Amino acid sequence: MAAMKLAATRRRPDALSGIPGIARLDRHTLRLAGRLGRGDIAIIDHVDLDRMAAEALVAAKPVAIINAQPSISGRYPNLGPQVIVSHGIPLLDNVGGEIFAAVKEGTKIRLQGNTVFLGDAPIVAGTVQDIETVEQLMLEAKAGFSSQLEAFAVNTAEFMNRERRLLLEGEGIPDIKTKFAGKHALIVVRGHDYQRDLRGLKHYIREYKPVLVGVDGGADALLEAGLKPQLIVGDMDAVSDAALATGAEVVVHAYPDGRMPGLARVQDLGIDAIAFPTSGTSEDAAMLLADNSGADLVVAVGSSATLTEFLDRGRSGMASSFLTRLRLGAKVMDANSVARLYRNRISGLALLLLIIAAVIAVVATLAVADTDHTYFGSVHHDWDNVVNWIQDKFS
Repeated sequence: MAAMKLAATRRRPDALSGIPGIARLDRHTLRLAGRLGRGDIAIIDHVDLDRMAAEALVAAKPVAIINAQPSISGRYPNLGPQVIVSHGIPLLDNVGGEIFAAVKEGTKIRLQGNTVFLGDAPIVAGTVQDIETVEQLMLEAKAGFSSQLEAFAVNTAEFMNRERRLLLEGEGIPDIKTKFAGKHALIVVRGHDYQRDLRGLKHYIREYKPVLVGVDGGADALLEAGLKPQLIVGDMDAVSDAALATGAEVVVHAYPDGRMPGLARVQDLGIDAIAFPTSGTSEDAAMLLADNSGADLVVAVGSSATLTEFLDRGRSGMASSFLTRLRLGAKVMDANSVARLYRNRISGLALLLLIIAAVIAVVATLAVADTDHTYFGSVHHDWDNVVNWIQDKFS
């Protein structure tokens, strides 16, 4: 009996305190977000975590995020950590790169306080971040903003020297089959507020039927919104096989040194692809393709639009986005602006007058009409159609 009592009170590994989860590791944050799921613990290697990467992680609903690097280094006030802690997801910072050697993909680990455990054994420790610590780090990081502006200016000049023929003359932009001439282009990046932007553009998409372009995971964002991409551009590391199999034309982002990491994957799926070599971002490549092919307007969904967002991406390549937008000029518009303009095309007063006119017409018809039930049913049906149309305009 004593032995049975001892066995019953022995603490099992499953009963250990802390946050347990399945480890998912990748030094490329967006690639990890694509295979992350509920109950997983994300292990990343991302100094100055940007908002786009953070939102992709949050969308996958992990139980915790462990960063081998400082999520806020102090160089500038990057926005990613704030996104994570505001969603209540535990963030452990700066544990060191050795975690990638100590933990294997799919292993069950446990986060307790500032320490990561494998079974009962502690393997690495770091700094726990919460709303208060992130706010303090953001305040301190604002002091580094001016130096980042200087670095941004230098990167912009360097990119201009390197790619001036591409930007000024379109040299190196490949010919594609997708037809943009005389049409609008909707370029979707799985970035900030992309879901809200797509919802706000549903009437615009229905009327103008723009050419739908997915930048890597933006192709999946289109599928989630019930839309089918016509062109997919990117490194092909954050787009699903399902999106690639939609029949969309595929343009693989190639680097100036000739590397095309996404080409082999596309070819393995039996899909033809075109290479576009540029040191800019995949989003820039998509905009240049649309512009070079004669698009009348380019609407950007989930894209970086402000200086803070450019810096938040934390990479010298964002200088290319700045210069690409300068090249396109007034032709490129942010999705949120287009949604506001389109929504306000029909004024509230016009809608009110339309409703009053409809009510008067129905009342007048009933006053002179037969009281036949079938006729009343027809009027009731027509009235429902009017109400549904008005609701659709406001939705």
